Amino acid sequence: MHELLVIVDMQNDFLTGALGTAEGQAILPAVTDLVRGWAGELVFTRDTHTPDYLNTQEGKNLPVVHCVKGTEGWQLAGELDALAKERGCKVFDKPAFGSTELAHWAAARHARQPFDRISLAGVCTDICVISNALLLKAALPEVPVQVYGSLCAGVSPESHTRALEAMRVCQVQVV
Repeated sequence: MHELLVIVDMQNDFLTGALGTAEGQAILPAVTDLVRGWAGELVFTRDTHTPDYLNTQEGKNLPVVHCVKGTEGWQLAGELDALAKERGCKVFDKPAFGSTELAHWAAARHARQPFDRISLAGVCTDICVISNALLLKAALPEVPVQVYGSLCAGVSPESHTRALEAMRVCQVQVV
């Protein structure tokens, strides 16, 4: 079975930094365990902004500087960073919620060696996880896409739940 796991934005700023949440911190050990034991293909995304973030459309709507490239907050959290480097994983630096680069890469990779399933975990369920899940589902509509609901955290518990429901409606499995 050829499976892809996408770990979305498990970065310091979303766990303990500028936009950190207790829910994000709480899932880190289980996400790390999943990565440690993952035998399939593995990639990461990293929210990536420049110092002029507040002048961007996103920055005007979410005026909290975060995940500025090269900062500690931009780095993948703890052991995930070490595991990504140790395994030589591809990391998609994305300037927006979803990564079209990831979706195009997955489609090209699938054309060479089809994925039986694509799984996602990470933060924020209601922004970046849902964006990437839907981009992957659109790029590869016949590949089952699933999200580990208990291995995701949203901006709030309520918006996390709403995002999981929205993904279910779009035929993304929540496990």
